[in-house]
Amino acid sequence: MIPFPKIIQGGMGVGVSNWRLAQAVSKLGQLGVVSGTALDSVFVRRLADGDQGGNMRRGLDAFPFQEMAKRIWQEYFVPGGTAAGAPYKALCMHQKHDSRKLIELCIVSNFVEVFLAKEGHSNPVGINYLEKVQIPHLPSIYGAMLAGVGYVLMGAGIPLHIPGVLDAFAANHAAEYRLAIAGAAHGQSADFDEPMRLDPADYAEGPLPALDRPRFLAIVSSNTLAATMLRRSSGRVDGLVIESPTAGGHNAPPRGKLQLNAAGEPLYGERDRVNIEELRALGVPFWLAGGYGSATKLREALEQGAAGVQVGTAFAFSRESGMRADLKTRLIEQAIAGAGEVFTDPLASPTGFPFKVARLEGTSSEPNVYYGRNRICDLGYLREPYAAGDDQIGYRCSAEPVENYVAKGGKIEDTVGRKCLCNTLMANIGHQQTRKNGSVEPALITVGDDLNTIAQFVAPGRASYSAANVVESLLGNGVSPMQQTERVLAASA
Repeated sequence: MIPFPKIIQGGMGVGVSNWRLAQAVSKLGQLGVVSGTALDSVFVRRLADGDQGGNMRRGLDAFPFQEMAKRIWQEYFVPGGTAAGAPYKALCMHQKHDSRKLIELCIVSNFVEVFLAKEGHSNPVGINYLEKVQIPHLPSIYGAMLAGVGYVLMGAGIPLHIPGVLDAFAANHAAEYRLAIAGAAHGQSADFDEPMRLDPADYAEGPLPALDRPRFLAIVSSNTLAATMLRRSSGRVDGLVIESPTAGGHNAPPRGKLQLNAAGEPLYGERDRVNIEELRALGVPFWLAGGYGSATKLREALEQGAAGVQVGTAFAFSRESGMRADLKTRLIEQAIAGAGEVFTDPLASPTGFPFKVARLEGTSSEPNVYYGRNRICDLGYLREPYAAGDDQIGYRCSAEPVENYVAKGGKIEDTVGRKCLCNTLMANIGHQQTRKNGSVEPALITVGDDLNTIAQFVAPGRASYSAANVVESLLGNGVSPMQQTERVLAASA
């Protein structure tokens, strides 16, 4: 059996953990992870940009169902790319009963991302999903498994039913997943109680290909959730990633009543600390995450009995990541100066979870940029399914226009400070939407509290670093590229 990695590269944001980054990390013998969030939209916008480098075409050529691949290419590829200043073509937003076209797009886009990440080596690659983004789960996971994904990681919720989905697909059986619907009572209607379902036989062109069952790692934030996953999940949980509140992206809310510090950030206390001894007693591998981006922290984790660490922020700013180059450069410069600021925003995310935000001029971290944007919900990945009238399922997002949200039964106070993460995260990777009035969606960078520590990976006189620099530094004797250069200069003096 393939050994577990010491380093898991975080599955960050929308397209930040792209196939290039995951490939670079996995080639080095650690676990490269692609982000599975909104991959259908990312894939379509890459095709709309003309498929620069021909990578999407190469992935489509390897897809096992070629008629499906042909339909996708013909529908979304724009030769030469969309004209400058023109908007991207909008996709239909996901609903419980998605169209076949949207389901096929999820299958294909997840396959292509994993396929590309696996090119050029034989090491495992992982994919990260958010439990909060439930509707695309089944076709996305199936597409990733068609490409031979080695690990599935999931957090931002309690993914109890995902192991059973992996088991079903590995056996080429139909898989089911029950959608959480706010305000729905059991037995309210057949549509409410009926789980989402995907049967591979409905999409295959010929015999079903044999699939391996990937390892499943649940991303949790407490001993209670760790024990719950192992006790109640629908199948085997192969390991746990334990994220502390210092990690980037979504953080688990503090246990107990929410209190804020003087800066307006959630206060975490003793109840939010993980008991490592209790984790060891669970008997499964675990990785520690949130501020573990150094050789010292990796050694500390291993000494405590962890299999290793998950590192996000350090990889997010590497050359291989999908983050826009201009955003990387500005935040690396801040980190080198020790001036990077990260704010744990208790309101920004429509999920209601605290969300880490890097303060950066011109992004939605600034009030004038946030309030200057017209509220619109046209991607909809974080929409909440809810029980509407006449036994219907409705969809709402607390970051959509306030009057729309309230008209759907939402509370007006839940709209305060909410930001459209779907559009800002697409802007982070250079796929920002252009509106009819000519305005462009702003970015909103999420990173961990240890933003300024990425300076350790930048050698003096340079402005960037590679994923290999991060891996080598973490696995070394605590010697970063900067320290290595300093030692060479000192020896020659």
